Amino acid sequence: MHHVSEPPILYFGTPVVLVSTLNADHTYNLAPMSSIFWLGWRCVIGLSSFSKTTENIMREKQCVLNLPSVNQVAAVNLLALTTGSNPVPEGKLQKGYRYEPRKFEISGLTSVDSLVVNAPRVQECPVQLEAELKKINPLADDNPRQKGRLITFELRIVKVHLDDGILMKGYEHRVDPDLWRPLIMSFQQFYGLGKKVEKSTLGTVPEHTYQTPDLEYARTL
Repeated sequence: MHHVSEPPILYFGTPVVLVSTLNADHTYNLAPMSSIFWLGWRCVIGLSSFSKTTENIMREKQCVLNLPSVNQVAAVNLLALTTGSNPVPEGKLQKGYRYEPRKFEISGLTSVDSLVVNAPRVQECPVQLEAELKKINPLADDNPRQKGRLITFELRIVKVHLDDGILMKGYEHRVDPDLWRPLIMSFQQFYGLGKKVEKSTLGTVPEHTYQTPDLEYARTL
């Protein structure tokens, strides 16, 4: 039986991402988020308009999307409730955030140079996606109480770095879903993936048929 419900959030489960960006003073910011989805080599992320990550992406037009596995959950927790913005935005202050400029240091994660963008990658994350900004879209601008508070970025992936431990045997460019164990955020709680429940009919479609011209562009960089 179903009934009409009014949950405050609709976070039914998405992967956790650590977004690394370059600060104006050339130090690094690192922020966890989970409002993201992909199509081909493009993705859309949603952020607060007042975050340091938003400020950095809008200025630099670049970032790195680092996907932690379940093994990095402790580091993600150390970054939670921290912000690179000083002073702390009012909305985050009310939620208990504190200003912290040393994101890599407090999390115990390691920054490594990217190949194309100026933001660093997170060495410990099995998936590291260098990305460039293509479009900015405001969110919920139709509501005066929310206008200007939320923003979405369309990003184009320009380099993909994959740990050998999650690659399908015999393939250089395919992730094995039985080996990749992303950290999932569902209603503010962390989860991992369980075993495959059944073979997917969609899985009979060859992966290369989804390839877009963005991959050809990335090869030129």
